[in-house]
Amino acid sequence: MAGKVALLLWAQTLGLAGAQTTQLLVQPPWTPPVLWDHVTLTCHGLGTAAATTWYKDGQRWRLQGPDRFRVTQSGTYQCHRPDTGLSPPVSVSNDRLVLQVPARALLEGDTVTLRCRSWQNKPVTWVSFYREEKQLQLFRDGTELSLSPLRLHHSGRYRCRGWVYSEGWKESESAPVTVTVHELFPVPVLEGPPEPTEGSPLNLSCLSTPSPLRPRAPLLHLFYRDGRLVGGPQGSPQLLLPAVGVSHSGNYSCEVRSERGTVRKSSALLRVTVRRVPLSGVSVSAQPPGAQVVLGDRLVLSCAVAAGTGPLSFSWHRGDSWALLGTGPRLELRHAGDNDSGHYQCQASDGDSMAKSVPMNVTVLVPVANATISPGALAQPLRAGDPVTLRCSVQVGSAPVTFTWLRNGRDVARGPLLELGDIHVGHSGTYQCVATNQLGQDGHRVFRALSPELALTVTPRGHWDTAVAATVAGSLLFLVLLVGVTVGWYWWHRLASRKHQERAPPEPPEPLAPPEEGEVLYTHVTRTKQMQGPTRTAPPQDTQVTYAELPGPHGRPRAPSDIYGNVLGH
Repeated sequence: MAGKVALLLWAQTLGLAGAQTTQLLVQPPWTPPVLWDHVTLTCHGLGTAAATTWYKDGQRWRLQGPDRFRVTQSGTYQCHRPDTGLSPPVSVSNDRLVLQVPARALLEGDTVTLRCRSWQNKPVTWVSFYREEKQLQLFRDGTELSLSPLRLHHSGRYRCRGWVYSEGWKESESAPVTVTVHELFPVPVLEGPPEPTEGSPLNLSCLSTPSPLRPRAPLLHLFYRDGRLVGGPQGSPQLLLPAVGVSHSGNYSCEVRSERGTVRKSSALLRVTVRRVPLSGVSVSAQPPGAQVVLGDRLVLSCAVAAGTGPLSFSWHRGDSWALLGTGPRLELRHAGDNDSGHYQCQASDGDSMAKSVPMNVTVLVPVANATISPGALAQPLRAGDPVTLRCSVQVGSAPVTFTWLRNGRDVARGPLLELGDIHVGHSGTYQCVATNQLGQDGHRVFRALSPELALTVTPRGHWDTAVAATVAGSLLFLVLLVGVTVGWYWWHRLASRKHQERAPPEPPEPLAPPEEGEVLYTHVTRTKQMQGPTRTAPPQDTQVTYAELPGPHGRPRAPSDIYGNVLGH
């Protein structure tokens, strides 16, 4: 039963392979079949069995008979079906010596046995096997030749020769038999892009289709680069490399094997050259953003490449000097100094080409420090009405810098200049200025510097003159009072003496001691008035003059020229 199934499959595959689809199946499945094996022929094709027509030795032998029968005569048989036509011929032999091969499709890698048989299975010895007239093997007692594994070069015409015993030993030779070995699969062809771009996927296909005579034969695929295995063995005929680099360039090939490895075929070489993408789009970014960093803070510059493949290298430079500052995709300034400001540039290279970034301007922001007020030393004390302008400045500090003025700790003005104009006593006090700048992203860091204190004392104009005048006026007033008391006492004493004389009996008057000649008492008092603000001398007013007669020398009446006036200012 197994032989019938194999013979049927062989017939089907032959039908698929050829133009004719009507096949004549032989049981037992050997070719050529021999009469003494009780051979059964079966016509296989389209249509009904009743429509089968049989032919023997080229002549119609049976009209529309059954689709199978047992052969009783040697000869060449064929069958016909209306829809599929005439089958290939099958010769049933009855020769003295016959060489048989299996009646199936022979493919690479198979094992096949050729057997040399004598008529009616008579004894046979000293059997030789030939292919294309070339002796392959000589057996004294054996009658079979095994070919394993089959190769395409095993195809050809085979025959056998031997000594057959039949009423004596006689040398006999078989008719030639054609052995055809079919490809299990063709030589594979490797297909794929010869110049992929670096970073792109690479898909290679190893194309080899199993023979239609054995379409379900399992095949294994292997892939090589420069003779080294890079993929497989695997059932899939595809090799996928997700992202190739320059190192993936080389000579690729693939190999297809049968399941047991008895058949192996390799493709031709496929040269694959991975092309690099030229460098472009080199850019620099900064952290903090904007490349503005406060003095002493950390700044990180990063270099990126928009397009370009291969092992990349980086170098950092500043300004036009192109002195190397660092390598790698990042440049870090751990503590930015005031000398680190400038234009920074990154250069990228892939070994074949290079590209530069647009320069990035790095600004190191300096907090304000050392605020001072100028002029720092003013003439002390200041007189009211003097013009005064104060200026606040800082030794260091990144713009913008704002200034605030304080007097006695309170805000009084803003800006670098404090113009007091014509000062007055109300401007007296302790002055300071506060310098401020806001640094960092969005000005979130505020720095302040406070100047030393400046004491400002304003003296009213004329205060010194008023004080002197007040002192002189006080002295003169004391003298006037003293003279007034003296004169009053004198007149009171004189009046008292007169009243005493009037009451008492008159006594001869004692002569008064005559004043010394030339004795004069004179004062001149200028009256002053205290004014608000600067002290000013009051304008002179009309004075009243009081005259007092004094006895002249030796008691004689005074001459008009001896009268002195005491001018009292009221």
